[in-house]
Amino acid sequence: MQSFRSKINPKSDRFLRNKEEMQVLIDELHAHLTVAKTEGSKASIDRARKRKKFLARERIQLLLDKDSPFIELMPLAGLLHEGGFGPGGTTVAGIGYVNKRLCIVNANLSTRKAGTVDYATSLKIRRLGEIALENKIPTINLVESGGANLPDQDRVFNNYGATFREMSLRSKQGIPTISVVFGNATAGGAYVPGMSDYTIMQKDAAKVFLAGPPLVKMATNEDTNAEELGGATMHSHISGVADFLAEDEMDAINIARNLVKNLKPHTPHFEPPKPIVPPRYKQDELLGILSANLKKPIDVREVIARIVDGSEFTEFKENYGITMVCCWTKIAGYAVGIIASNGVIFAESAQKATQFIQLANKSNLPLLFMHNTTGFMVG
Repeated sequence: MQSFRSKINPKSDRFLRNKEEMQVLIDELHAHLTVAKTEGSKASIDRARKRKKFLARERIQLLLDKDSPFIELMPLAGLLHEGGFGPGGTTVAGIGYVNKRLCIVNANLSTRKAGTVDYATSLKIRRLGEIALENKIPTINLVESGGANLPDQDRVFNNYGATFREMSLRSKQGIPTISVVFGNATAGGAYVPGMSDYTIMQKDAAKVFLAGPPLVKMATNEDTNAEELGGATMHSHISGVADFLAEDEMDAINIARNLVKNLKPHTPHFEPPKPIVPPRYKQDELLGILSANLKKPIDVREVIARIVDGSEFTEFKENYGITMVCCWTKIAGYAVGIIASNGVIFAESAQKATQFIQLANKSNLPLLFMHNTTGFMVG
């Protein structure tokens, strides 16, 4: 692969101006991420503490291996959704290692709107299922949810239904779902543990039913209580929905970890040799290369050179369809292909990208798309 020689001058007025303007946007992004990490109101968090309950992010941390990274997925889902529950919705989701096994972990934010699922959250959960299926990764749900947000039900139910269908399809393919229920799981929230391959319920805390005692009273005039209707003990001894009865939250988390340990061994994946060669150029220079004004063009190769190993890449059809850069390179030691917009997309650019995708498919090569275009040239 060829080493790229940068033409950027970090001391130029344009670079410094770009960096200053971009820093404003970065600060705005960090502000949104801070809001996304807020797990609810102070009152709801205090109630959880009084009940000696862990918060969603604490449960994830306890579930994962101590040395495991956690790549949070879609932390800003729902940011611009009118009437939604804010950035991130009502779940915290990501990828990490549980007993040295790569897993998707999805934890309901019970302290934010009781973990009810708004439209953005339903899209987020559905996307998690797609990732699990495509990559054959087990899913662990940390459940405490009031089901669908009823004002959103006309939009949520379709996604909910698709999510349950995909759980069944993954199970058929041997891609398991583990659900750990720590509290109320009502309405749509009850389907998740009910359809999982393995279900763990916390004694005296987990409640799994489609409707609670008040609704049963109204519908049938029958008096009952939450424990009789959907408690963990009942589901362990009578209905059989619960596969494991945990004494407390830590016991439930440990059972989940042991289940992962006993899953069918996963296919070993490629691990690149070390040491990894870092980019030759500083990554923080990206702030000065990119303009806050998206209409201002840049040479996308300057961006690529700051994220790939050794700033080295081999460009495909360098002189054809020049408004699309396609190249082979390595990132953190892993071979990847990059398709990067470098202007308006002409027919030649699209043809070039299409051929590059076909070649990547033949080699089973992952692709990284970098978007920076106003669209297709019309005419």
